[in-house]
Amino acid sequence: MATPVEMPKLGNTVEEAILVSWKKGKGDKVSNGEIIAEIETDKATFELPAPVDGTILELFVKEGDLVPVFTNVCAIGEPGESVESLRASGGDAPPAAGAEPPQAVQSAAVPPRQAAAPSSAVDESALSPRARRYLRQRSMEAPPVAGSGPGGRILEQDLIAYFAANPKVSSLARKHMEEGYEIRGAGSGINGMILARDLDAPGQKLPKIREIIARRMRDSLGSSAQYTLSASAEATGLLSLRARIKAAAGRAPDININEMVMFCTVRALIEMPELNAEFINGKIYRRAGINLGFACDTEKGLLVPVVHGCENLSIAEFAARVKELTRQTIDGTVSPDNLTGGTFTVTNLGNLGIESFTPILNVPQVAILGVDAIQLKPVRRGAGVEFVDFIGLSLTCDHQVIDGAPGARFLKLLREKIEQVESLAELNL
Repeated sequence: MATPVEMPKLGNTVEEAILVSWKKGKGDKVSNGEIIAEIETDKATFELPAPVDGTILELFVKEGDLVPVFTNVCAIGEPGESVESLRASGGDAPPAAGAEPPQAVQSAAVPPRQAAAPSSAVDESALSPRARRYLRQRSMEAPPVAGSGPGGRILEQDLIAYFAANPKVSSLARKHMEEGYEIRGAGSGINGMILARDLDAPGQKLPKIREIIARRMRDSLGSSAQYTLSASAEATGLLSLRARIKAAAGRAPDININEMVMFCTVRALIEMPELNAEFINGKIYRRAGINLGFACDTEKGLLVPVVHGCENLSIAEFAARVKELTRQTIDGTVSPDNLTGGTFTVTNLGNLGIESFTPILNVPQVAILGVDAIQLKPVRRGAGVEFVDFIGLSLTCDHQVIDGAPGARFLKLLREKIEQVESLAELNL
């Protein structure tokens, strides 16, 4: 009996994945463990191995399809075995590897070639003043269109609708439209004919991963009442500790400034757990454990790996975990379980020179911290003024759960932690 190959469940929260590409096609022989496809969640890319030896009898999904977990994507067995009982309902099998692609069909946006309609003169008096001006500005003749105005009078909107549905297209413009070019506006040719210069090059479709990220950003803004507070902390201690760590290279754990700030954030959350929470279906869930997510820039877009159980880690253990998760995320080998479960998120744009920004909540979390650039600021010292390094902090909260005063108190507490980082780190340097 043929063996089905399912879309695996890649982590506790993953419900669907994209079948990015088939590495094997219908009729190919495969061995147990041989890679037959590449799949992708909104978090990372994975390889799908064959579970048995045999021949690929049928592919049930196409490249680029978004497939629910546990859905059969193909069948492996001996030639001649039936696979219909394994096919998901409504699935369409893709063409076998090496098969001729289907012939391209004309885009629905390209108007079909039509025989010239018999001439039908339109009485000038049937046109409204705006309709006459519309035609005059475009050097166009009135088309045989039914008017929607009083007594059948032809209005400007009737002309606009008619020419949108029945555009005249030059041969070059038509060729471009068949290649995916799109009409930008009204035709600039004689009698409103659409010319090649009236077309826009085909737009680039968002990758499915980017679509998911975009949807989540919209959902975040649409489901929460976000506000952002900005403050800064003296960065003298951060810079001093970083310099001492670099001087002790090989004899001390490598901890960068971003990891120091995140560690201080964990210490602040321990004292103010109300920000270590999620808001789901009108209920606040304050989490006992601190699972800190941090924004990671990858070739596929923004991903947020999560350090679980941060409250139990030393700064050296925390920094090592951040570095390992960063490497896995950029390489695309991170487990989906390490991209979920966050209770608070930190995003750093300071290393790119950003002085202030507005982080967007990673809902259902109720707060996110943005880390800004370190800048020199004037500080009054006695009767004089000194220039001191400060690091910017941008805290976004959900006003449904966190009012402005608690958010401000958290930033004040975090500033204190950052300014005390040398003693907080407890490093023997």
